[in-house]
Amino acid sequence: MENETTQSGTVTPNSPAAPKLKGRQRILQSLQRISSQPSLAIMGRSSSGYNGTGKASMSCMSLSSSTMFSSSLGLSHSTSTSSQLSAHLSTGFSTAPTSVPGTPDPNMGCLDLFMKGARPVDDKYAPSGSTTPITAPLPPHLVLNTSLRTSCSLGQLGEDYFSLPASRVRTPLQRPPFNIWKDMPDEIKVRIFTFLSPKEIVRCSAVSRQWHKMCFDGQLWTALDASPFYRNIPSKTLFKIITSAGPFVKDLNLRGCIQMRDYWNAESERIAEVCTNLENFSIEGCRIDRGPLHIMLLRNSRLISINLQGLKVVNNTTLRLIGQNCPQLEYLDVSWCQHADAKGLTYVVQGCSKLRDLRASEVKGFQDEELLLALFERNTLERLMVAHCTDLTDEGLSMLLHGKDPETDVLTDTPLTPPRTFKHLDLSRCRALTDASVKLIALTCPDLVGLRLSQCTSLTDDAVLDVIENAKYLTHLDVEELTLTNQFLINLSKSPCVSRLTHLNVSYCEELGDTGMLPLIKAGTSLFQLDMDNTRISDLCLTEAAAQMRIRNEAAFFGNIHGKPVVGMNLVVYDCQNVTWMGVREVMSRNAEFFRRIPPCLGPTYPKEIISLKCFYGYQPTVNEHTKRVLRGELARATLLERKWAYYMMATEEAGAGGSGWRRRRRRLREAERVHADETEELRGGGGGRRRARSGGCVVM
Repeated sequence: MENETTQSGTVTPNSPAAPKLKGRQRILQSLQRISSQPSLAIMGRSSSGYNGTGKASMSCMSLSSSTMFSSSLGLSHSTSTSSQLSAHLSTGFSTAPTSVPGTPDPNMGCLDLFMKGARPVDDKYAPSGSTTPITAPLPPHLVLNTSLRTSCSLGQLGEDYFSLPASRVRTPLQRPPFNIWKDMPDEIKVRIFTFLSPKEIVRCSAVSRQWHKMCFDGQLWTALDASPFYRNIPSKTLFKIITSAGPFVKDLNLRGCIQMRDYWNAESERIAEVCTNLENFSIEGCRIDRGPLHIMLLRNSRLISINLQGLKVVNNTTLRLIGQNCPQLEYLDVSWCQHADAKGLTYVVQGCSKLRDLRASEVKGFQDEELLLALFERNTLERLMVAHCTDLTDEGLSMLLHGKDPETDVLTDTPLTPPRTFKHLDLSRCRALTDASVKLIALTCPDLVGLRLSQCTSLTDDAVLDVIENAKYLTHLDVEELTLTNQFLINLSKSPCVSRLTHLNVSYCEELGDTGMLPLIKAGTSLFQLDMDNTRISDLCLTEAAAQMRIRNEAAFFGNIHGKPVVGMNLVVYDCQNVTWMGVREVMSRNAEFFRRIPPCLGPTYPKEIISLKCFYGYQPTVNEHTKRVLRGELARATLLERKWAYYMMATEEAGAGGSGWRRRRRRLREAERVHADETEELRGGGGGRRRARSGGCVVM
């Protein structure tokens, strides 16, 4: 047992301990603290029994061990301790002569024990009643090998062995094998699968069982839209996706999935049991019975959007369930549902206070006073589509906009009602409406953005002029087949909404011509879709549209340096008798035109936007091929096609003229046809195949 000592040699039991050493230094310190006489003489130290660190040194104790242990070390046995060892231990330890069998020779020094593979042990580990010190074997990595014990003397060992640095053999760390996909967290795996399309996810499910389980994880199918691939996905796979991801699905779009009819009937309870968190539900065009549909509506009370367009099973009972069970509903589409009428829509309007979009085209009973008053009092609708509702009359539209018996202004005789929240109104093919009721829209709907009045044959300019003058935010206007004049277009070009107007449809307005269309094209800087088929416009409108598109491209300071423009305007001018190939060529030429950049050293600039033209069916294949080349950035090839087509058209006109020289004109026409056919061979079915040999024909014939 070690005791703390002071410099004077007295032991202080509770002195602060020195810091513990580790490794090689700890072994050397233990060896240097040996105080036996033979080892001290070899190491050149005195026999004071203390080292310079203030710690008491340890005497060389003998180990009372078994005969097997002593014989294995090759230690000599003695029956008593030597007087030298007793004198050396007299400073702090009390030893007495004893006779213990199996005890090593006390005359053997501690260094000799170390050479034999043993180390001294403190007295407290001695057997009970024995005063003889004991020894213990050293660890295997500290035992000197046989060659060192035989070749080195004690003096050489004390000088060389303890002065040499200890060498540590470092074995390289071997990392366990790492499987990046196997050891990856499941959350990251699911996140990786979210970047795949639904079709790709279904294909990946055939890789392994683990992938099959992961591909049908509900977290991947929170939004299931089967409309892009509804024809290719089997009903079994679609049913498995719905049932596996049922609690996670919020957006379910099964538009056109007619193959699900058997599962709707046989497994309706199971589908309705798992799909209870739907927010957007669309089964347009599906074949489903009334019972499964009602179960789905009852189980999903948090529906926000419902699309039941064209379903024959929808009736007033279905609409009543929606009104009673879906208070959060904002969008409802029941267009062309033959067995639903205004009575069922009344339940929806009264029960769904957040309804914003109602689409009920071709639904009967819109003369119902209860429904119209419910819509007036609710005043939350932003979009109302009642196309082809022949029951909607002037009285019904007036009640929808002003209510029943409203107060009127004494001076202007206009109803004093709050403005309506309508932004989009679709009154197409409501042939019972007249100018008197349509004028009310201008006074009650100041935030109107889209208005469709197509095929309302009884409407004239007076009905629309008031609307365009008051609707400042109008962007979509459809007045197809109305009896309009050029004055309507002139007023539209001066209205406050002309700068925002993007879509205009004046098709089959046969009295419209260049007089009203030219100022509208100049003023409509945001026009994107312009339908003018079956009107009296001419090539001047196409030339003006091409010039306006050039102005738009020049307005972009940096232009388009990548060479791939986009479509900036769509023109529909087919069946216009005054439109010729020269106007079409002007549009094609402007589409493939380069622009100079500022400064000129930066090189030319490609057009940023072009015009997509729909014209006479004989010109359309060439126009389509020219547009494809321009959109790909192949302006040189597009220009070559346009020139060869123009040469062909001129030769055709010359060949059709009467008078002398018709043989020469016919020959030029054949040459132009041959050149134009070479350029557009891919349109005629050539497709890069073997070209038919063309000879000059038989000279004799």
